[in-house]
Amino acid sequence: MKTVGLIGGMSWESTATYYRLINQGIRNRCGGLHSAKMLLYSVDFAEIEELQSSGRWHEAGQLLAEAAVRLEKGGADLMLICTNTMHKVADQVVAAVTLPLIHIAEATGEKIVRDGIKAVGLLGTRFTMEEKFYRSVLEDRFGLRVVVPPAEDRRLVDEVIFDELCRGVIADESRKEYLRIVESLAAQGCGAVILGCTEIALLIGARDTDLKLYDTTEIHAQQAVTMMLEQ
Repeated sequence: MKTVGLIGGMSWESTATYYRLINQGIRNRCGGLHSAKMLLYSVDFAEIEELQSSGRWHEAGQLLAEAAVRLEKGGADLMLICTNTMHKVADQVVAAVTLPLIHIAEATGEKIVRDGIKAVGLLGTRFTMEEKFYRSVLEDRFGLRVVVPPAEDRRLVDEVIFDELCRGVIADESRKEYLRIVESLAAQGCGAVILGCTEIALLIGARDTDLKLYDTTEIHAQQAVTMMLEQ
């Protein structure tokens, strides 16, 4: 079994989900008392969020690159950035180490294409929904049509992530609003919706809608398990 290195803490709520899902995946695949060989470097999300909001992405990338170096020195064989948004600096992180990175958008795109879906809605932070670093992977590499909500709904989705979900707050009213937005994406021809922020699955899931939802946290964790067990 390879050792996976997690760059987490963005937020710690979703990083805890990564830890659980990867361990569950190893147990299910290997049986018995097996659990995952894993290293975690957890950042202070307040520092990262301040750099995000002020547009200082290179500095944020430096922090994550330093985390990756520590994971490599600790013996990790591969790594995950446990957040969708910070894949904006994925190239900067990869350049700092020799470890392979499992890219969350690539893992998600592969699964969507295997399922035969052509058009998907995308929910996430405003950076993920509005900038090219994430959508271009889905559109250019996998040929998907990616639809995002209108500006006011993007603002709502972003605010719920940072003001509620990243603080451990799960509100029924926000769930209703997210489901309204999901239905609006379905009405635009989307065959599924990507939960493109690792916290969103804390709020909505398959139990809440008939439309197929792609939980990027779960997909990312499953891909990690597969690569950890490859010979």
